[in-house]
Amino acid sequence: LSLPLALQRIGLQLRATLENITRLRAEGEDFRWYLKLKCGNCGEVSEKWQYLRLMDSAPLKGGRGSATMVQKCKLCSRENSIDILSQTIKPYNTKTEDQRQLKTVAKHTSKFRVKGFLQGQARFAAEGAESGTPFNDINLLEKDWNDYDEKTKESVGIYEVTHKFVKC
Repeated sequence: LSLPLALQRIGLQLRATLENITRLRAEGEDFRWYLKLKCGNCGEVSEKWQYLRLMDSAPLKGGRGSATMVQKCKLCSRENSIDILSQTIKPYNTKTEDQRQLKTVAKHTSKFRVKGFLQGQARFAAEGAESGTPFNDINLLEKDWNDYDEKTKESVGIYEVTHKFVKC
């Protein structure tokens, strides 16, 4: 995704096949959104995966408020920022409009160019579609996850996870 230098609104879209499970979501203010970031000015890409959490806040230069992450580029020294818009975080469901379609599950405002997601230890939560059984600590790093719902005596799973970033 290539973005101009101005602050842009970026949506994270997710698609997955859900088996007997619903409400796949990033849960809690300490959920770690793992990203590779690219400077909006010179194009320098971060060497390491970096994480953002809703609970984090850093001041913007010149007293213009705050963002989830504010970082100076190592190459050009330009200040870049990214802010998770908490009110835009939505669950991914088993409803027909979600299944097998890309759905925006979170939005960010950013001066970075976002290069990747779902690296490291990003953990999600979901619940059994019929039973409501909570499933926490779901790791989608391998793009597939499965478990067993004792209440319904059925397997549950999340498969074929894909994502992309889009301008909103």
